[in-house]
Amino acid sequence: MSTDRLYLRHSTDSQTDARQRHALASLLAAGAPAYEDPATSSRVLSLHRAGFKQLLDAAAVGDTIRIADAARLFRSVADIIALRPVLIRRGLHLRVESGLLSGIDLASDDPGTKMMVSVLAAVLEFQRDMISENTREGVAAAAAAGKTLGRPAALDAAAVGELVEAYREGAAVKALARQYEIAPRTVRRVLDAAGARNVPGDLELLDGNDQDDVDGQEQAPADPVVVVDVPGLVAEHLADVADNAVRRALAAGQTIRRGQGYSVRVTAPLTVHLSMVQQTTYLTGSPAGRKAHRIHSARVAAARTP
Repeated sequence: MSTDRLYLRHSTDSQTDARQRHALASLLAAGAPAYEDPATSSRVLSLHRAGFKQLLDAAAVGDTIRIADAARLFRSVADIIALRPVLIRRGLHLRVESGLLSGIDLASDDPGTKMMVSVLAAVLEFQRDMISENTREGVAAAAAAGKTLGRPAALDAAAVGELVEAYREGAAVKALARQYEIAPRTVRRVLDAAGARNVPGDLELLDGNDQDDVDGQEQAPADPVVVVDVPGLVAEHLADVADNAVRRALAAGQTIRRGQGYSVRVTAPLTVHLSMVQQTTYLTGSPAGRKAHRIHSARVAAARTP
């Protein structure tokens, strides 16, 4: 039996999803599951948003994604071009609950729908760019008037230095988050800005011995380059991580089709593969995510074994 799955998004903390909930009121009253991306810019592609990823993980073939208006899900040509193949491949439907597009399956693969959706995305992208231009002009005017812009930094320069130093000495991200009373993602953002996470320090690949040989025997490289097939679901979740090495490795990978699914064959240092596994542990929240993470972890473990 197919399921209606509701998706809601608003762009800033000052906005709400009240209008969207009104448009989806009958579905919400019927108990349809809702997935949200609060305070999420439309410039973040839909496939890179946490709430929408959760929806995709939970959805089964034949399910319908329902949104109040198209701009809640996509607002650029690039976004809909990336989104539609994923929905079509997974056998999902996409419907808008209000306006001229109501009643049309935007995930349909026929040429007419494809053209209509592309035109709609172009209009929404133009609208978004106009909003951005007006915002930039407002920011420039406020700066010229001497106003302080943006929210205050979570940490001052001294605290940032202490945090980075503590991480390099072995402190865990979550422990640092508790110590400084900030979110773990804020800790990771600070570490990435300082270049402290370029080579993960907690993967235990290096034993601290810099000698090239022991007892006259040449040692194997501490970080060998290996090939691993990354499940498509894992690759999709890794597309927006802050780790530049992971993103570059995925971008250079080769897509391998496997029935209705796919994998990305990635050739990269072992530390990069282990970092991928570490950064997708949250996938275990759904059956599909657990399976993909388990398969990926096993493949990396096999590649790690001499």
